[in-house]
Amino acid sequence: MKKSIVIFICLIYSHIAFNQEIPLTVEQQLENLTDANETETEDDTYLQVLEFYRRNPLNINTADADDFKPLRILTDLQIVNFIVYRNLFGKVIDIYELQAVPSWDINTIKKLLPFITNQTTVSIKDEASLRFKNGEHSLLLRVIQVLEKSKGFDKSTTGTKYLGSPQRVFFRYRYTYKNLLQFGLVGDKDAGEQFLKGAQNRGFDFYSFHLFARKIGIIQALALGDFSVNLGQGLTQWQGLAFKKSVDVMGVKRQSAALRPYSSAGEFYFNRGAGITIRKGKLESTMFASVRKLSANFVADTVNNEDYISSFLTSGYNRTINEQTDKNNLRQTSFGGNIILRNNKWHIGANAVFYDFSLPVQKRDEPYNLYAISGKNWFNVSIDYSYTYKNIHLFGEAASDKKNNKAFINGLLVSVDPRVDLSLVQRIINKGYQAVNGNAFTENTYPTNETGLYAGVSIRPVIGWRIDAYADFYKFPWLKYLVDAPSYGKDFLVQLTYTPNRQVELYTRFKTETKQSNQSDNVTATNYLVNLPKQNWRTQISYKLNPALSLRNRIEVLWFDNNGVNKANGFLTFFDVAYKPLLKPFSAVLRLQYFETDDYNSRIYAYENDILYSYSIPAFYDKGFRYYFNLNYDLGKKVSIWARLAQTIYNERLTVGSGLDEIPGNKRTEVKFQIRWIIGKS
Repeated sequence: MKKSIVIFICLIYSHIAFNQEIPLTVEQQLENLTDANETETEDDTYLQVLEFYRRNPLNINTADADDFKPLRILTDLQIVNFIVYRNLFGKVIDIYELQAVPSWDINTIKKLLPFITNQTTVSIKDEASLRFKNGEHSLLLRVIQVLEKSKGFDKSTTGTKYLGSPQRVFFRYRYTYKNLLQFGLVGDKDAGEQFLKGAQNRGFDFYSFHLFARKIGIIQALALGDFSVNLGQGLTQWQGLAFKKSVDVMGVKRQSAALRPYSSAGEFYFNRGAGITIRKGKLESTMFASVRKLSANFVADTVNNEDYISSFLTSGYNRTINEQTDKNNLRQTSFGGNIILRNNKWHIGANAVFYDFSLPVQKRDEPYNLYAISGKNWFNVSIDYSYTYKNIHLFGEAASDKKNNKAFINGLLVSVDPRVDLSLVQRIINKGYQAVNGNAFTENTYPTNETGLYAGVSIRPVIGWRIDAYADFYKFPWLKYLVDAPSYGKDFLVQLTYTPNRQVELYTRFKTETKQSNQSDNVTATNYLVNLPKQNWRTQISYKLNPALSLRNRIEVLWFDNNGVNKANGFLTFFDVAYKPLLKPFSAVLRLQYFETDDYNSRIYAYENDILYSYSIPAFYDKGFRYYFNLNYDLGKKVSIWARLAQTIYNERLTVGSGLDEIPGNKRTEVKFQIRWIIGKS
């Protein structure tokens, strides 16, 4: 009876509280990902998925495993347990039944409720004729601009300048019918790029089109235009958004259908062509082919009379003459796929991806590039598996590249008790292994040159309390950029979360990591490695005063190389006020923030509430203040607008930014405006 009451409260609360927000664990995962890559992702697919399922809840009585995975809420162990439960007991009649599914706890159910339903719908066969009739058309237009004029836009001085205007413009049209049919067009212009003139005389600098259909007889997925391909555990190919280590210690396994539609602004991590997934009984196969142009650094070797590419350019910027020269100067042809044998509890699959480049790839002649991808073609092959036995889920992948270098990842998820979950991940990746689009659960950005062992535990001792912790030990057998010798590292994290009721959520966490790197100010003939430890302590509390008003406060302290010659400290605190009245057409969020760090090494990242489908995770360093104000207003049921003003004020700076983005003065102000028009069902 007590659990039923809690479930009922969670059901009401989840539908009231959700308002374009993402799970707290995902916020932390995005912060970690931005810190590791030192850049924000432009892949907003996950935000699109959350908003789609909020408006079109997933029917858990007809959903298969691949339908649950995009939500990033359930682990594979939980998904398998639900499928087995449904096969054994039949359709879920009452939402209270979810608490009986093995390994499903109340917190998991609470996160999932806004996106699911158990209501009966028409059959897939009956829906076939409705796909092009009863769907939803939507138009979205977003404009972003930094108000201060940077060097790149100052025409009064000489030197290289941006050729276009300072506005960033993003446009997206999309048609969707449930999760069965989706097609659309994307146009994107970065700040500094031209529009309807010069090199961009056709309008936007980047266009993307996609058509994606699911569940047409034996065809599980059909992709035309732009799409992403995700295989195995990311050792061969993973183009979708993927997280590394975080407080979500059970989220260590890569989860996705092989084919996914692509409709984001990023200009690198996707395919352009066609793909298909076919399933017949226990056998499933995916095939894809892609031909597209990439931007790359072009080198003309006049001595050997041979042209080649020294590196791929992933930013998508084409703002200056030099950047436009490198635009789309490499043709990449790729094809591949997988074949999988599966049932409800296990699968085994074989994967392969082949690449052909119009020009040979030859990285800079540096020791750390000794094993880098080279030549006019490349390929990766692998075998991946998973197996669930009662409360244990095993998974892994074994891969090889063109030069026969090997890579292995093996993982384990265990629900040892209704209140205790464990995870383990081992990786052994040869120093020479390379994958063009690899993205596995590793310390390195790409799966190469690494061995390591990760262990995580999640404990829920009593209702309202949760302890999450992990430890990770890793080695790099070969050199890396700015690391001129084999090196090693270790990470530890522990987080305590307290949720006594619907109004309060408090967590405090401590994270420590130690890596080796060259000494930055070394003046000797050869470099040497030093240990660079970094510790973070963070406490955050969220308090809901009433159904309309919420408060949030965070305090974070960072110590970098605290006992060494590179010592630097950092501090950040912010206070949020979110006003979201029920049944009203408007909402608003305000943040006030102060930060103080000694240098870039002690920078701190903080996730910010933003407009719909947009990320904002700035890096804060030096000393200053920041505030932002978000406003959302619904002009009826079909039209919604968002506006955002964010400003950072530095205490002791004469300029902000660097290079062509350098701004005179101590302020940087960014404004965003977005409008979405739901045209409705045709």
